[in-house]
Amino acid sequence: MDLDLFWSSLGPLLEGAVKGTIPLTLASFALGLVLALVVAVLRISSNKVAAGLGRFYVSIIRGTPLLVQLFVIFYGLPAVGVKIEPWPSAIIAFSLNVGGYAAEIIRAAILSVPRGQWEAGHMIGMSRNQTLLRIILPQAARVSVPPLSNTFISLVKDTSLASLILVTEMFRVAQQVAAFSQEFMLLYLEAAGIYWIICLILSTAQTRVEKRLDRYVAH
Repeated sequence: MDLDLFWSSLGPLLEGAVKGTIPLTLASFALGLVLALVVAVLRISSNKVAAGLGRFYVSIIRGTPLLVQLFVIFYGLPAVGVKIEPWPSAIIAFSLNVGGYAAEIIRAAILSVPRGQWEAGHMIGMSRNQTLLRIILPQAARVSVPPLSNTFISLVKDTSLASLILVTEMFRVAQQVAAFSQEFMLLYLEAAGIYWIICLILSTAQTRVEKRLDRYVAH
């Protein structure tokens, strides 16, 4: 192992994580979560057309590989006259993907809230939307924290795919340094170690959040 290369490349890789991987993850997850909430509401709608649209979207996203979705947006859309730069392409692809998976998590969380909560909202004069926003979603949020946290952690690792459309995130930096030094094993293991540490920190934070939320649940 070339320790000099290891330490000299650590800085650029960490910079790639801070300036590329982490912002890409946060932006994509935030947008994906908003989209997921909209799709989840469509999925539980009594309107068959709305529910069908939500179901179709989820089916497309969950039934196709993320890499294909990424390539369709970056390499495919220019064929029909729509050209999007690498960073926006990556954010769009990851957001759409998160939206498809997180929508099912949120939908399941909403359905896990007892039906009586809906009835209670109706009894005090709330509309369906008011009941959803003020009573159902706060309870569903607690239930959805663990699976949504897992989705977020998975997204951190999935952002490495953005290197294939020339987005300069951490793995792209590792590829560039490896191509120059020809030390592929060292650089890829170094990148893997950084991903692992990031995910370990996130997993620890997730556990603490779950324990804190668990205090407010009657057993």
